[in-house]
Amino acid sequence: MPPKSLLVLGLMSGTSADGIDVALARISGAPPRLNAKLLNHTSINLPPQLRKEILRVAEQQAISASQLSQLNFRLGEVFAEAALTACRRFRVSPKKIALLGSHGQTIFHQGRPVSYLGRPTASTLQIGEPAIIAARTGITTVADFRPADIAQSGQGAPLVPYADYLLYRDPKLGRVSLNLGGIANITVIPANAKPSQVFAFDTGPANMLIDALVARFTGNRQRYDKDVRLAQQGRAMPALLNELMRDPYLKLAPPKSTGREYYGRTYLEKLLRLGRRHKAKPNDLIRAATIFTALSIVDALNRFVLPKTKIRQLIVSGGGAHNPLILAQLAAALPQVEIVRSPQLGVPEDAKEAFAFTILAYETFHGRPSNLPSATGARGPATLGKISYAPPR
Repeated sequence: MPPKSLLVLGLMSGTSADGIDVALARISGAPPRLNAKLLNHTSINLPPQLRKEILRVAEQQAISASQLSQLNFRLGEVFAEAALTACRRFRVSPKKIALLGSHGQTIFHQGRPVSYLGRPTASTLQIGEPAIIAARTGITTVADFRPADIAQSGQGAPLVPYADYLLYRDPKLGRVSLNLGGIANITVIPANAKPSQVFAFDTGPANMLIDALVARFTGNRQRYDKDVRLAQQGRAMPALLNELMRDPYLKLAPPKSTGREYYGRTYLEKLLRLGRRHKAKPNDLIRAATIFTALSIVDALNRFVLPKTKIRQLIVSGGGAHNPLILAQLAAALPQVEIVRSPQLGVPEDAKEAFAFTILAYETFHGRPSNLPSATGARGPATLGKISYAPPR
């Protein structure tokens, strides 16, 4: 008898906090014969006022315990509304959905231990109260995936490599899955890889710096560089790029992860000062940040991946996969590697991470580990997340 399949929703809001991506998948079986099929996906904007508050808090600006508590529950309501809106768009009743996986909204991530009150401490915080999501949708919800990995001395990131491995492992082709969200991250999947041979890390910024510059220079009238119109008008500034490529994060050996704590407001101010020193006009700086994204990925591949792993394909997903300047730079700098957009392999660019959290939720619900210690640096496997059960029907 074939294994029973479950309908699972995945919710993802990334470091840019520009919207909630929702994926619907049908999943059955168990690794190594887990079968996950993406059925549909959509994206729902966050209310502007809420997005502004999320970004403010993620930039480490002061917030009281009462405000943080309120924001956590308010976001839970917004995630629940997004899930129900997606169900209407997909024309599927929430009652037919067995499970929901919510990544939540990261507002702090410190993957490597730093001294805190006299003890080295690593921590991560994703908000968007899952008990609210489960109550409003009537769907059992798995959330808060990262802490279990950190408890095992991992960095709690990246977590998507588990899904990348299941989706993209090939018996003959070495592949790298590249996700271009606010931050750029890669999953390295050697040909015919075992899970222990897969490794992954954040290479540096992707859309985060570009979007921040566009918002600054357009007085928030634009949130991103549509069709790279602004970057295309900028001049090439090799001296400025050389300075950006000296960023110490690029030299850190993996496992490593980063986010708004490093590439947020402070980094933006540093970039603006650098621009003034090099007499860069706004579009010059947007172009430099765009090319820096591509070159920092190439640097990571040349430094940490290609010397030890034969790679034939780079599979690109995330919002930055729509940026032709980034893709052109990657193709020019990596002539031996075929650049493949994720839809060519059945997963739309903007759906991959939300789809990944359907798989992680499914595995957690079945009590199975879904971190890859080779990617996060954890001491061993961890069953990720916490389960908020739907109210009894």
